[in-house]
Amino acid sequence: MLSLDPLGPEWDCPLGSKDLEEEEGPWGGGSGLPPPGSFSGSWRHDVGLDCKGSLEGAEARAWTTYYYSLLQSCLQQAGLPETQDRSQVPRTGNMLLCLSPAWLTKVPAPGQPGEAVLLVSKAVSFHPGGLTFLEDFVPPRRATYFLAGLGLGPGRGREAAELARDLTCPTGASAELARLLEDRLLTRRLLAQQGGVAVPATLAFTYKPPALLRGGDASPGVRLVELSGKEGQEALVKEEVGAFLHSGALGDALQVAVKLSGWRWRGRQALRVYPRVELGTVVDTVLALLEKLEEEESVLVEAVCPPARLPFPGSPPPGPELAVRICAVVCRTQGDRPLLSKVVCSVGRQDRPLRHRSSLPQTLEVALARCGLGETGQVAVVRQRVKTAAEAALAAVLALEAGLSAEQRGGRRARTDFLGLDFALTVAGRALTPVALELNGGLCLEACGALEGLWAAQHPRSAAEDAAAAPLVETMLRRSAHCLMEGKQLLLIGAGGVSKKFVWEAARDYGLKLHLVESDPNHFASQLVQTFIHFDVTEHRRDEENARLLAELVRARGLQLDGCFSYWDDCLVLTALLCQELGLPCSPPAAMRLAKQKSCTQLHLLRCQGPPWPAPSLHAVPCCPLESEADVEKAVHQVPLPGVMKLEFGAGAVGVRLVEDAPQCHEHFSRVARDLQGEADHPGIGLGWGNAMLLMEFVEGTEHDVDLVLFGGRLLAAFVSDNGPTRLPGFTETAACMPTGLAPEQEAQLVQAAFRCCLGCGLLDGVFNVELKLTGAGPKLIEINPRMGGFYLRDWILELYGVDLLLAAAMVACGLRPALPTHPRARGHLVGVMCLMSQHLQVLNSTSSRETLQGLHDQGLLRFNLLEEILEQGEYEEPYCSVACAGSSPAEARLRLLGLCQGLGIDGPDYPVAHFLSHFK
Repeated sequence: MLSLDPLGPEWDCPLGSKDLEEEEGPWGGGSGLPPPGSFSGSWRHDVGLDCKGSLEGAEARAWTTYYYSLLQSCLQQAGLPETQDRSQVPRTGNMLLCLSPAWLTKVPAPGQPGEAVLLVSKAVSFHPGGLTFLEDFVPPRRATYFLAGLGLGPGRGREAAELARDLTCPTGASAELARLLEDRLLTRRLLAQQGGVAVPATLAFTYKPPALLRGGDASPGVRLVELSGKEGQEALVKEEVGAFLHSGALGDALQVAVKLSGWRWRGRQALRVYPRVELGTVVDTVLALLEKLEEEESVLVEAVCPPARLPFPGSPPPGPELAVRICAVVCRTQGDRPLLSKVVCSVGRQDRPLRHRSSLPQTLEVALARCGLGETGQVAVVRQRVKTAAEAALAAVLALEAGLSAEQRGGRRARTDFLGLDFALTVAGRALTPVALELNGGLCLEACGALEGLWAAQHPRSAAEDAAAAPLVETMLRRSAHCLMEGKQLLLIGAGGVSKKFVWEAARDYGLKLHLVESDPNHFASQLVQTFIHFDVTEHRRDEENARLLAELVRARGLQLDGCFSYWDDCLVLTALLCQELGLPCSPPAAMRLAKQKSCTQLHLLRCQGPPWPAPSLHAVPCCPLESEADVEKAVHQVPLPGVMKLEFGAGAVGVRLVEDAPQCHEHFSRVARDLQGEADHPGIGLGWGNAMLLMEFVEGTEHDVDLVLFGGRLLAAFVSDNGPTRLPGFTETAACMPTGLAPEQEAQLVQAAFRCCLGCGLLDGVFNVELKLTGAGPKLIEINPRMGGFYLRDWILELYGVDLLLAAAMVACGLRPALPTHPRARGHLVGVMCLMSQHLQVLNSTSSRETLQGLHDQGLLRFNLLEEILEQGEYEEPYCSVACAGSSPAEARLRLLGLCQGLGIDGPDYPVAHFLSHFK
């Protein structure tokens, strides 16, 4: 269970006198050429790997050929097609693999002194279905994210490190960060001190330590002895080593290892293992190694963690005892939060150290079972402890990086996006404990890939969906999107209310340049944008004329726009018309009008009977438009009752009501016609189009939201949430849960129904929110909102999946395809309830005040989404706020929320939260 060089041919390396330059050849020594005859397989070898204008020497060309053969070998073993040479007709892949530094070029970035743009002239591109293509790019493509293999190992580590330094695009690693993470003493102290992660008991002798190791509090299990020089230290070393070997910090360890620490020794260190009782031999080895030290390097004496003796059912098997080495990959996700991606293990003899590439990768369950621990609950405990330790380790690294300067990180945009950790499984305090041995980013990811490769050909879908690199790829795509959107000029139509305050913070974080068109001259957002255009957008009968006037204003101001969009119901048709005037990407105005008018949506889709099949008509619901009392009389004979009566252009469920007979229909129609005549009666719900209504059939079933991202008529992502029972007869939303608790088949039905209904209306580009009911006969459409989902939805999707619908909408508006995960994995579960002023006015002024809820949100105890600015009860109400709790399961989140609502006074006889959450069981 030692922390060893995975590349060296022998684990017991003799103390050598060679300097670093002599040892730096690939694979731990020898010539600079790759190993001959490494791969067997059948693929073409006459492909053009040279890059025009950048010829390679013989040694560099040999490495490029080696890496190309390695790629083909991996593809072949995974059952995927050979790479096709399409260099004469380049395709447009998002993920590019460069096998040679000669395929990349750095050029100075205009207006950004000291930084460079990275250009790609040749690459292997990756496409769905496992297809790969060798391509030349003329002109070169600009990289929007760069992740390189760094360090002093085989191949092109130094060239990659230079390419990664000081780029304008985000980078997932740098030579400077790699040096920090390759210093075992630094990382070990960091993990123990900041992350609370168990590490081997360690005694370190350091000569002129780096600034990051000076001072600070003592670390559990790590003792640092700073030496004034490398010679004449015999007495001090003997005293410290003696005290360490006899200390209780070593626990049950019978052996200690002596090694060098520092980035210079990564992969070629000298190491010895000795019995704990051999004080003289350990001291002599430390003194010999001290002579090799340079500034900021250390000699470590560390406990060799005794493998856990796991209980075998019956008698243990004959032969040597087995030990487990655990390898974990953890990735940085949205909000700089660590997420354990995968755990892979290796099993071997206890008396021989386990190394990467020298043992077969296995799952944690299989590895522990082979060592005698097969009980499911105990394995789950070990997995949870590994998860906690791995995520704490990355959190500590990210906290360290946050305090570094751009120069110390190797560039303004350099970050660590994933970490690999090797753990020994030992017993501490009578509990099975993973002890962090070292950080091994690339090798741990490779070990996970090797395990996935064993499954890939037989189970391609599960291998792809459970890939260790999936969260890393999502982070790469997200950071790439931020790079693409930084500085984009966007015209925003309508600022919205307090529920959309997140827009201005997000725009600042993404570097968007917003220009706002808004009816309210005193809107707070007028001070947060590049340009504010005061323009009345509430009279929608004049949308076409207003679009022309706004286009003239935009041109007169000289705005050079990349896109134009809106997330506010009132402004969607105007936005589509304006985009048409300015020649900017958007769904057609006719499609927006069709989706905006609810009866037109349903009646149009009822006529869409295919092909293709299943057709959108399967999901549409019979309805009748209502403009007069005569229309009401006619509708009650055409639409089966009970029915639902609502405003044609309404939003927020204002004016929606369940009607059970003809008198109720007439009564509700007259009431709305009297109370909601124009924009002033209830701003922001669409009364600028008038107060026409519709009657539609009421369908039984559970209610769901599907939030879609479409680009060019293709579905890029879909997120399904479940709603609790609405408060009849008014249909005000009460509760919600995400991700959905439906069976996969039902979830797929909802997604496809939402997608086909959008296509049926002509909505091809944008972020859309589709409300449906899941009936016994399948999904039925309630309505299409041709904009980003409202209330809490953007916030929840960002929290659970790391996908920002606002950023996706902005990218589509700029004509850029968002690169989103096809099968996003939820980080947990959220369950929430709405607070209504008709039910909660008293508690919202006392126990559940805005300040109280915000304080609990800031403490991480709940998620609070404010939807209305003023606590004011009205005849037609909308929810005041949403309160939600997170959990690792829906049941956990539900119980937390119920307890919270009872404590805050939100739950009550007239507002039974338990009933509203009952759908989520």
